[in-house]
Amino acid sequence: MLHYQIEFDDYRQHLIHVTARFLADPTQVLSLPTWIPGSYLIREFSKHIESVRAYDEDGRVLQIQKFEKNKWRLFNTDHELITVEYDVYAYDLSVRGAYVDQNRLYVNPACACLGLDGQEGKAVEVEVFLPKELRHFQLATGLKSKTLVKGRYTLYADSYAQLIDSPFELADQSRFSFEANGIPHEFVVSGKHAMNAQRMQQDIEKICSTEISMFGSAPFKDYTFMTMATGNSYGGLEHPNSTSLITPRDDLPKANEPEQPSKDYQRFLGLCSHEYFHSWLVKFIRPENFVNYDLNKEGYTSLLWIFEGFTSYYDDLILLRSGVINQDAYLSLLKAQIDRYLQNPGRLVQSVSESSFDAWVKFYRQDENSNNAGTSYYNKGCLVALCLDLGLRLRGSSLDALMRKLYENAQNGIQVNERTIFNLCNELTGDDWLEQINHLINTTDELPLDQLFPEFGVSFTLKNDKSLPLGLKLADKPEGVLVQSARRDGAGTNAGLSANDVIVAIDGLKATVKLVEQYAKLEGTYSVYAFRRDEFMQFEVQSAGSELAEVELKIEDQVKAEKWLTA
Repeated sequence: MLHYQIEFDDYRQHLIHVTARFLADPTQVLSLPTWIPGSYLIREFSKHIESVRAYDEDGRVLQIQKFEKNKWRLFNTDHELITVEYDVYAYDLSVRGAYVDQNRLYVNPACACLGLDGQEGKAVEVEVFLPKELRHFQLATGLKSKTLVKGRYTLYADSYAQLIDSPFELADQSRFSFEANGIPHEFVVSGKHAMNAQRMQQDIEKICSTEISMFGSAPFKDYTFMTMATGNSYGGLEHPNSTSLITPRDDLPKANEPEQPSKDYQRFLGLCSHEYFHSWLVKFIRPENFVNYDLNKEGYTSLLWIFEGFTSYYDDLILLRSGVINQDAYLSLLKAQIDRYLQNPGRLVQSVSESSFDAWVKFYRQDENSNNAGTSYYNKGCLVALCLDLGLRLRGSSLDALMRKLYENAQNGIQVNERTIFNLCNELTGDDWLEQINHLINTTDELPLDQLFPEFGVSFTLKNDKSLPLGLKLADKPEGVLVQSARRDGAGTNAGLSANDVIVAIDGLKATVKLVEQYAKLEGTYSVYAFRRDEFMQFEVQSAGSELAEVELKIEDQVKAEKWLTA
């Protein structure tokens, strides 16, 4: 058994002290993942590892040499019991790293626990020791655990792969437990908040039960939600039987939360629904080449439009089906997805399958040109899922049926490849879907929403949107109006304005975002004055009024609509 001892005595310096003990192979290599499953970016976790030292069982110092960015080698160990010690700097307030201070001790083992090459299948034991003054902290994790004495916990994993996909948190926590379809769940919140726990439990139980019922069973025996409440951070990461969430505290339900959830609370419920759905689609149903991750390098797939896109379709739909939100609220959420797609000029440049493959170099590295050059496999993937669902329902099946087929296949050891969705659509309907699906995922042609919605009693109308004046995303700053990004086809770009320019005046008037919005509604030519770096420039803008489209969705035939909106 591989044994780790984790101590937090230096939490004020945001340091974790790790001691690993193991029987070493004759030439043993230790390594740390460069990325974490579910988040497709090389994170370089090893940059936070400090002062690696090694000893034999008699306490003699051994040579340990770093020979790659995330790998260390021990020499001539001859199956001895070895101890390796090091510190980890932990001040990453996200769901992907580690964070320790006097209020919270949070660890993703992927960024803290060196693994043993060739011994990844061994069982793992982690002993966690809390400083005396923090022994009142409670533990949350998806791992099996036991408490020996107050302030000391032992965690167990069947393998290194399970360990690094199972974060744990120690903090002052609010928590409640519930069962969904007979499966025990725990919901834990840390950080300052005033969550209405009764309302949260009522809604999250409905969401979990609805998702389990949709698939027929769950790929886990218990489940833990770990939520950190902050001022404005947001995100989530899925794990096999847990999820780590970070949310603005204002997104949690209030004491007086209305029956129809506020938009802030809807956003948090959608996040919970999304990450929980990943327990099936990502953690259990996977691309073929993700069955065994190589965490030393990028793992490319052109299928994230399925794994993130389908999940993004279902996260809000599940809120409706569970009764947590009503039909109008759901249509509003769907409208926002469609508006985001229509206002993304990059949809005409990059296909959704290309977006999936480029996740490693583009999605997590957004810049001022991202919206012009690419599309989101979350956003467009969601709408591809919508198109497939509507198309399948017109032929007597549904995307629900396809999801259950994917789950059944995964239970039989069959995972997802480039042909899977084509083949399952054919199997479910008897029709050839090659041309239709290729059109959705491998081209930049517009999605056929205007053709599909009327078949289900929904009117689909495009109208002008004034949210981006002159095609510019703007922010008021003390020095003027900052251009945060510029649409490649917008009036501002056509006049020569660019991202990072600071607009200071329009036709002799001091510039504000409000003034730019007023001028953008006018038709005609006017002068805009701006600084680019330290150079003062003048631009002649030819404005033609609103340049963006947004959609209006309206149920015209409730009976037809229910053939789509109900399970």
